[in-house]
Amino acid sequence: MTQRSSWQPPRRYDASQGPRIIGPRDGKALDFGTVGVRFLVWGEESGGGFSLVEHPIRPRCLAAPLHRHSREDEYSYVLEGRLGALLGDEVVYAEAGELAFKPREQWHTFWNAGDGPCRILEIISPGGFEHYFDELAAAAGSPQEYQARYGTQVDLHGTRRLCEQYGLQFPIQE
Repeated sequence: MTQRSSWQPPRRYDASQGPRIIGPRDGKALDFGTVGVRFLVWGEESGGGFSLVEHPIRPRCLAAPLHRHSREDEYSYVLEGRLGALLGDEVVYAEAGELAFKPREQWHTFWNAGDGPCRILEIISPGGFEHYFDELAAAAGSPQEYQARYGTQVDLHGTRRLCEQYGLQFPIQE
């Protein structure tokens, strides 16, 4: 029997539990205003190898402040729309069907570069960083605590500059 996924606390998923299908409305979902997060595969479910989240991004909105990770690589696969991304010092665009790679230690951010919907699948490797979004939604600490716990750095000045340069919206918090 094929199991349809509905949100459950993360745990290792293996073949002994039977086939698993994650439907278009399955998985825990959060809305941060400019970007949403739908959890598809938690790091614990993959044995720590990766996590997978879907990010719907509102038109002309920045999805995250300019930041870098010390532990994770991220791969953004565009399902719909046009993704803009600052990768290091270079601005690139990815269309539906294209993949943008954001390696650890590289300053980056991404946004919906169009006037319509943009949705991406974000593969995070290794898994675990997806909990950052969950904790952020629960207001379980300060931005500085999140950065220390998840090995990230944020550049708010660069974020403001990018928003002004590309006409993007983002709720910048100090």
